[in-house]
Amino acid sequence: MKSGLLPIHKPEGISSARVVARVKRLLGAKKAGHTGTLDPFATGLLLCGINQGTRISRFFLEGHKRYTARICLGVETDTCDLTGNPTFTAPKNSLDTLKTEDVAAAIVSFAGLQDQIPPAFSALKHEGQPLYKLARQGIKIQKPPRQIEIYDIQILDMELPYIDVDVFCSAGTYIRTLAFDIGRKLGCGAHLSKLCRTQSSAFTLETAIDLEALERLDKTSAEQRIVPLADCLDFMPKISVDESIAKKIQYGQRLTIDEIGPPPAGPDQSIRLIDENYQLLAIIQFAENRREFNYSCVFSR
Repeated sequence: MKSGLLPIHKPEGISSARVVARVKRLLGAKKAGHTGTLDPFATGLLLCGINQGTRISRFFLEGHKRYTARICLGVETDTCDLTGNPTFTAPKNSLDTLKTEDVAAAIVSFAGLQDQIPPAFSALKHEGQPLYKLARQGIKIQKPPRQIEIYDIQILDMELPYIDVDVFCSAGTYIRTLAFDIGRKLGCGAHLSKLCRTQSSAFTLETAIDLEALERLDKTSAEQRIVPLADCLDFMPKISVDESIAKKIQYGQRLTIDEIGPPPAGPDQSIRLIDENYQLLAIIQFAENRREFNYSCVFSR
């Protein structure tokens, strides 16, 4: 069957792993995975890698994301979202003194490069254990700050204590932490009460199919929703090769700049190699000697 990515509109109340399991069962795929988890309470775009599509997940983990989020002012929780236990509640009249222009200024001030501390309840690992499992045991591990970038943040609606925002950000950005930080800046506390991922790299939510709608399809129709490998990475420069080079790639033989030409990108940029039938053969990068290439991934035909 096909290999590639299947964009799913994840519903609320189910884990990303459970979505992948249902997709894998429906398609009868040998392998399935996702390119970045969504919390069970969150909805939106979940890219499911099918068969060889699981091998390109890492190229999406580092890609930009877009979310719509609802922030609730006045209450902090231990998870920084609606699933946690309240740890701070602002006085009832404190929100009455907030001016909408001050709230708006505080929110848009978070645009740009910044250091962000990952939440204790996250899938990051400490000595092989996910932080959220340790946190549930009362062991809260604080990871060092990581640099992230919020390219753009816009207010969609504001009806205090709720604020709806659109956030376009780099990989590794925690919207829960962003909500918490906004609350701290305003002095009233806050948590994330709703989240929907609307974009991951070049994929948008409009391209996704609802999980239940997918399960109503027969296997053939569902398989047709898989985006082929070559199309999944259209943000990556490409080089088309003939059949003789394609055979060398299948055997993992050395590729030189004389054979396939100079790379259409910078020295550290990944490049996809496409055959005459527009099938993805490999992903390569320049070697240190700048005269040949190293393989990142090679795909069976």
